[in-house]
Amino acid sequence: MQQTDREPQREVVLGDSRITLLGTAHVSRSSAEKVRELLQSGDYDAVAVELCPSRYNALVNPDALAQMDLLKVVRQGRVLMVMANLALGAYQQRLADQFGIAPGEEQREAIRIAQASHRPLLLIDREISITLKRVAGNLSWWKRFGLFAGLLGGILSKEEVSEEEIEHLKEGDILETTFAEFAEDRQDLYLPLIDERDRYMAARLMEEIENQGHENLLAVVGAGHMNGIAGYLQQPLSSPKEAIRCLDREPKPRRWPKAIPWLIAALVLSGFIIGFQRSPALGWQLVTDWVLINGGLSALGALIAAAHPLTVITAFIAAPLTSLNPAIGAGMVTAFAELFLRKPTVADFARLRNDTTTFKGWWKNRVSRTLLVFLFSTLGSAMGTYIAGFRIFERLVG
Repeated sequence: MQQTDREPQREVVLGDSRITLLGTAHVSRSSAEKVRELLQSGDYDAVAVELCPSRYNALVNPDALAQMDLLKVVRQGRVLMVMANLALGAYQQRLADQFGIAPGEEQREAIRIAQASHRPLLLIDREISITLKRVAGNLSWWKRFGLFAGLLGGILSKEEVSEEEIEHLKEGDILETTFAEFAEDRQDLYLPLIDERDRYMAARLMEEIENQGHENLLAVVGAGHMNGIAGYLQQPLSSPKEAIRCLDREPKPRRWPKAIPWLIAALVLSGFIIGFQRSPALGWQLVTDWVLINGGLSALGALIAAAHPLTVITAFIAAPLTSLNPAIGAGMVTAFAELFLRKPTVADFARLRNDTTTFKGWWKNRVSRTLLVFLFSTLGSAMGTYIAGFRIFERLVG
C-alpha cells in the first residue's frame, strides 16, 4: 500500500491492467485535491467512482429533488426510503457546511476531469435503494425502527465536528459511520453496507476490464472500502456478471409480517360481532373505543407533523377504516389529503436539500412535512390498532 499525504492508495494488477484504488473521505478537501493531482498526471485511461446511477444523477443534477413525483412516492410506498435518503444527505451536508466543501467533492472532481478529458467514467457502486433494502432485511423490525428514528434524530444535533474527525471517516465508510452512530450492533450493518459493496465494486471493476480492457484505471472509493475491494480483486472470480446479479438481488419479504395486520383486522371485526351479539350497547361501545383510540392517535400523529387541520380530521376518520383494510394505510390517505390542501411549490422542492439539514426545516418545507404527515399518522394508527385491540379484548372478557 502506498501513502501519499493523507490519502491511502493501493495498486492491484489484473492481467495486463493496473487498478489504482484511491481511498478518500467523502467530505474532505484533501481528498478532492488528491483526485485532481492524480488525474491531471495523465497516467490513467479510465476513472471509476463509488457511485450508483441514482447517486450520480443526484450529484451532477442538483435539481433532481425538484423533479421528484411526490404522489408517486406515496403511492409506491417509498416514503421511508426517501426520508432515509434525505436524512443521510442532511447528515453529510451538515458536516460539509462546517468546512466549506460540498459532500462528494472528490467524486465531482473525478467526474469533471474524466468528462473534460474524454476518459471513460465508470459507476461501480450498487444502487443505494438496494443497499438500504438489504440493510433493512438484515435487521429485526425494532432495530429498523430504532435506526430510522436515529437517522432522523441525528439532524437535531448541533454539535460541530472537528476536521480531524472528518479525516477519521477515511477509516470507514460514510454510510456505515452514519448508520453505526445509531446502531447497537454494527455487525448487522457491516455485511450489506461494507462487505457486499466491496464485492460488488470489485466485480464491477473486473467486468469493465474484461469488456473494455482498460490498462490503467483509477478507482476513487471511500477509504473504508479500499482494502476490501483490493482483497476481492485478488481472488479468482469465474463470472463477475453472476456475482453482480446475486448482490443486486433484493431480499425476499417475509410473509408472516404481512399477515399480522389482516389477522388483527379479523380479530377486531370478530370482537365487534361478538359484542353486538351480547348486546347492542356493548357492540357500539367497542366501535366507539376503536374509532376514538385509533383515529385519535393517528390524528395526534398528523398534528405533531403540523398537518393542515382538515388533514388531522381526515386522519381521525380514515385511520379506523384503513386499519380494517391493511391494503390501504392511514398514512397514504393523510399524505394525499395534505398534498391536496397544501400543494408543495417549486421553491419547496428547490429548498428541500437545505431545509432537511435542520429540525425546523423538516416541518417548514411542504415536501418534507408531507413525508412527516405520512410517517406520524401511520405510527399513530399502528399504535391505535394495538391499544384499541387490547381495549376491545378487555371489555369482552371483563
